[in-house]
Amino acid sequence: MSEAEPLRAVIARHGLSASKALGQNFILDRQLLARIAAIPGELDGANVYEVGPGPGGLTHALLEAGAKVIAVERDRRCLPALAELEAAFPDRLRVIEGDALEIDERSVVGAENPGAVHIVANLPYNVGTALLLRWLGGPWPPWWTSLTLMFQREVAERIVAAEGSEHYGRLSVAAQWRCEARIALAVHRSAFTPAPKVASAVVHLVPKEAPEGVGLAVLERVTAAAFGQRRKMLRQSLKSVPGALEALDELGIDSAQRAEVISVDEFVAVARRLS
Repeated sequence: MSEAEPLRAVIARHGLSASKALGQNFILDRQLLARIAAIPGELDGANVYEVGPGPGGLTHALLEAGAKVIAVERDRRCLPALAELEAAFPDRLRVIEGDALEIDERSVVGAENPGAVHIVANLPYNVGTALLLRWLGGPWPPWWTSLTLMFQREVAERIVAAEGSEHYGRLSVAAQWRCEARIALAVHRSAFTPAPKVASAVVHLVPKEAPEGVGLAVLERVTAAAFGQRRKMLRQSLKSVPGALEALDELGIDSAQRAEVISVDEFVAVARRLS
């Protein structure tokens, strides 16, 4: 396969079409794909873990940037196109057929690529949030060094939202309590084939030092209760969390407020008191 071959031709040659059931939307613009691959920074010699490569457009951009890539693809129809990339970039691409939600990522990546790994993916929309929460959980610092992920614009705005905004919620706290998060690139719906009904955006997350003395499960329990009844005051929504109201009082946080105006740091402080 020529490096310059249009992705539309690759897709046609292999008889591919985006699967709605798998949440697929292909990006065909190689310049746009190169811009996405550039977001994590210098990738020459770096290790990259990609989920849902499809026909390999973003994979090719990452390889062109000098990365070594492990790509996980569930749709076996895409494997022949990815096999051509494996042949074109010997020893730089490994394709794994499987469900990204079920793969033991640490063993797969660690066995071949010890050290820092960038995760870069045009995520299938139907599993994007679940994968993000998986990568944000677990031991800290994480096994990855950055996340560069495509989401629906609304989800991206929830990830980076500050307290007081309409998009601020449980996902905002989960992302920001131990990561720096920003929207790195807005992507119009016309960039995809087929075009989704909504706009998209690429979010870039970099881990920071985790606050000490805070249990992830406790923080999740607090935010689930607080935002599960976001129209109610905290004195009502957090009644189900033992000790939460006392923690609010000790920290000087007004329990008459609603969850949407409580900062990430304040949620972390409450969780620390309960951990």
